Amino acid sequence: MEKSLGIYIHIPFCRSRCLYCDFYSTTGRESDMARYESALRRHIREYSPQLDGYVIDTVYFGGGTPSCFGAKRLIAVLDELKRRGHVSIDAEVTLEANPESVNKNDFARLARAGFNRVSLGVQAGSDKALRDLGRVHSFHDAETAVATARAAGFRNVGVDMMYGLPGQSGDDWSNSLMAAVALAPDHLSCYGLKIEEGTPFYIFRDSPFLPDDDKQADMYLYAVDALSRFGYRQYEVSNFARRGRESRHNLKYWTGGDYIGFGASAHSYIGSVRYASFSDIDKYMEGVESGGGVVETSEEISGFDLASEYLMLRLRTALGVSEEEYYSIYKCGMTRVLELLQSYSERGWATFRDGRWRLTPEGFLLSNTLIGEVLDAQTRERTETISPWQASPTSDDTQTTLFGRERRISGSVF
Repeated sequence: MEKSLGIYIHIPFCRSRCLYCDFYSTTGRESDMARYESALRRHIREYSPQLDGYVIDTVYFGGGTPSCFGAKRLIAVLDELKRRGHVSIDAEVTLEANPESVNKNDFARLARAGFNRVSLGVQAGSDKALRDLGRVHSFHDAETAVATARAAGFRNVGVDMMYGLPGQSGDDWSNSLMAAVALAPDHLSCYGLKIEEGTPFYIFRDSPFLPDDDKQADMYLYAVDALSRFGYRQYEVSNFARRGRESRHNLKYWTGGDYIGFGASAHSYIGSVRYASFSDIDKYMEGVESGGGVVETSEEISGFDLASEYLMLRLRTALGVSEEEYYSIYKCGMTRVLELLQSYSERGWATFRDGRWRLTPEGFLLSNTLIGEVLDAQTRERTETISPWQASPTSDDTQTTLFGRERRISGSVF
């Protein structure tokens, strides 16, 4: 029986770089687009023997701003993938796009070619907030983009929004979120602004103009409550969808499914091996063209580390975790983890139902801390139940690295 596989294709080109963004992207390099398309297609061709035995049921074009790449190039890459691998007839094929880059004719062509889901980076519901973020579109552009996607035939339209912006009040966030709901998307992602070192926004890291933790918490819980009233079910910490409109591709990341990435900075997880391509467009293209390879980092994940990732990722989702599933991954009990989850339940941070432990919205709000504590409990139990000479130590650095990947896993950089 063929196994299911997700494909991620990274398109790093952007019209301009947002002030808060730390994902790999590049600006002012439109002249390299044809070469990059050629490199992607060659990479897919050369990797095609590894696609045997898989049915590709999700394809995700992320970035960057993939819609800047142009419909002709996007379709050429998708067609190459269809020729080289078994792409399911009902595969979810997603395109990330910014509102200003949505073109009516291009979107119609993309829909005819098999793209059926679009994720629009709207981010804010007011033009002032958009300017403050360094966005180059207006909210009217977002309204037009949603209407264009619908008219083109996209059956699943998602919108990304951000809260915790400099100077943003609770009322501002409420108005912004309601403006997004008025677009009637099928899917909504709501992310708290994270100040990343190396971005222009880093100057705000200690700013009194940023909403404090309590205000951000109120914004988050407001979104959970408000969106549920409009029919959006929370299925992951930051993601909400109408029934049946969850991102099937991103669910692969959170549930340990196999996926392969093509393009600069693209990540892959196949079998028990995780690897990443060069986070440099020139190194990536040169590696493909020369046959010298494009893998920058690689690691094998097994046993205890697989169980750690199961806990870390599943606790981010509405699926939650079960003792039976944990034991199928790592043959060791999880008594300490269960005791900790029970204590969370007593404080309203977790629930136990149908044999599964899940975090509540209040628990999701504290997920960074709670999941870190769960991983610590898992490590303590491991050291208590096996002999010292049997253990291969898992350092604090390893756990920090796994946990530090959280934001990227939840986004679209894979």
